Amino acid sequence: MSAEHAHLPPGVEVITTLPEAAARIPAGAEARTVRVTLSPGDPGAPPHRHPGPLFGYVTQGEILFELEGQPPRVLKAGDALFEPGGDVIHLQGANNLPDAQSQLVVTMFAPPGTPILTLVSAEELAERRHLRVTQP
Repeated sequence: MSAEHAHLPPGVEVITTLPEAAARIPAGAEARTVRVTLSPGDPGAPPHRHPGPLFGYVTQGEILFELEGQPPRVLKAGDALFEPGGDVIHLQGANNLPDAQSQLVVTMFAPPGTPILTLVSAEELAERRHLRVTQP
């Protein structure tokens, strides 16, 4: 435990911090807390982008998570995630479990009135396929 967190009361735990995240928050942004619940085997939303960064935590199950420029990874209950938003495409956010529900809670920082997500066209995905990282 770092010295800055040594004073926390019992039962309070800092999971992760991202000091660089503040620089990505748009001026005048509002904070939105969103819960995403995925039924067993749910593929999640199609490829999309968010209007601003988000920081989240998997509360239940497992999420197959993939961002443009990063290899796909499985996030389990207790894992935190960061997504920069803006131009980066969120390729996958699927329930990795075929027989159980998965859930995550995210806080997004976005300009007021913007949509939570915007779908990406098949044409744009094809143009940007070189940015997708495949696992060996």
